[in-house]
Amino acid sequence: MLQIDRWKRILILGICLLGLLYAMPNAFYARVEAHNDAKARIEATGVTTPELQAAVEGWPNWLPSSLVNLGLDLRGGAHLLAEVQVEQVHKSRVDALWPELRRALAAERETIGAIRRVEAPDGVLAIEIGNPDQMARALEIARGFSTPVTTLTGAGQQSLAIASEGAVMRIQLSDAEKAMTDDRTIQQSLEIIRRRVDEVGTREPTIMRQGEDRILIQVPGIGSADELKALIGTTAQLTFNPVLGTTSDPETVPGVGQIIAPSLDNPGLYYILEDSPVVTGDDLVDAMPGTDENGQPSVNFRFNPTGARAFGAYTSANIGQPFAIVLDNEVISAPVIRSAITTGSGQISGSMNFEQASQLAILLRAGALPAELTFLEERTVGPELGQDSIDAGKVAATVGFLAVIVLVIMSYGIFGVFASVALAVNMAILFALLSVIGATLTLPGIAGIVLTIGMAVDANVLVFERIREELRTAKGPARAIELGYEKAMSAIVDANITTLIVAAILFVLGSGPVKGFAVTLSLGIITSVFTALFVTRLLTIMWFERARPKTIEV
Repeated sequence: MLQIDRWKRILILGICLLGLLYAMPNAFYARVEAHNDAKARIEATGVTTPELQAAVEGWPNWLPSSLVNLGLDLRGGAHLLAEVQVEQVHKSRVDALWPELRRALAAERETIGAIRRVEAPDGVLAIEIGNPDQMARALEIARGFSTPVTTLTGAGQQSLAIASEGAVMRIQLSDAEKAMTDDRTIQQSLEIIRRRVDEVGTREPTIMRQGEDRILIQVPGIGSADELKALIGTTAQLTFNPVLGTTSDPETVPGVGQIIAPSLDNPGLYYILEDSPVVTGDDLVDAMPGTDENGQPSVNFRFNPTGARAFGAYTSANIGQPFAIVLDNEVISAPVIRSAITTGSGQISGSMNFEQASQLAILLRAGALPAELTFLEERTVGPELGQDSIDAGKVAATVGFLAVIVLVIMSYGIFGVFASVALAVNMAILFALLSVIGATLTLPGIAGIVLTIGMAVDANVLVFERIREELRTAKGPARAIELGYEKAMSAIVDANITTLIVAAILFVLGSGPVKGFAVTLSLGIITSVFTALFVTRLLTIMWFERARPKTIEV
């Protein structure tokens, strides 16, 4: 019988009203976005200004305030393609091995003789021993520092490749260890870039791996590619290195295991430092901008327990000696150790303003990039171009929407009106879902919405044509409508499930804009089926109960 239970009617109408309610903020996009940004700023800083308060009051707190985020091609922003210099990590790993290996070899100096590090290509540790006849013992000690590779592809292999030639032992990472290190470096870089971008409050960035050693970064709403590069391009590698001496000649050749770093405060002065740092930025747990004892901008930092112990032990043993605070191979300052620093906290000050101190704190909090980034591609999308894309998308969606409405009303009369109302509800529910899940809308996403408009009517067309067929068999209007929905159900479900499967494949295998298209298409399929099978049916039944027509024309 042609009827729907009351509780089902209430549920259907409730879903439609919720969809309209949660889609409504997108009709007042600028006002709601200003409300959300001001509210987030107040919560983050605890400071309320008249401008922020006015923005918060621009949208009622009791109304939903979730918005569909606009992608790079709609809002404008910056696009970067960066290559991670993974070879630097190989060098760092091998260099970090030298102090421990030197102590282990020195413990058996009587057997293997004197040891010294000799020149070798980056990523290779070359050690010359005084007694070549005992090379087997030296190799045995070095192999004690090698561990099994834990990946499936590297099963059975060791982390170090160790060989000897005459009196020289050469150590480097094995191929399996390099592959595992490269993957870990890319993943770490992705996470650190994401943290740095999130620190400045940008909206819905796209940060993903491309190929073996490249990272795609798209940040909507940021001013330029140069601004984005300044934020993420700095490696922010903070180290604390022992100072061996100073020089004014930049061409000075450092000894083995030493580096030359320029002074940031004193141009023309260069420090000779030990290559192996006492503590690194990896041991930092917090960094905040502040002021020093002279009221000048500074950055206050705090170590974790491991870093605090190492820093305390070094300062206790080297009172009266200078040590250098090095950021990205530049010496920020080189104070003399006056007393042991065992509290695990310290301060960086020097030639910086308050903005630079805040930026440095952000970089240190987010962590150091494990390797340098080389930018292969950079592009700035202006907000004007983004607005043009939005306007073009609005025109395309509006023309498609109106054309479909005109066609369906001309073809199916009053039933076409019901389909048009359901189509409007479908769009509202779709935007409500996109807003609630925080999806990012791009130009391909708009294409998915336009496609959804056609697919939503397609389901109604199947129902209406089926009702026509039932009317030709001389059945009554109520029975024809009921059978029309029942018999069209399988065709609608089959057609939409196959499309949903394709959308899922696009989402899993695609990236960037393709994912955006897949998301809007998938949600559009779900809302289309709901409106075609429930909303139009409810409208038809409500009309039929009031009009009680003896005959109907579809």
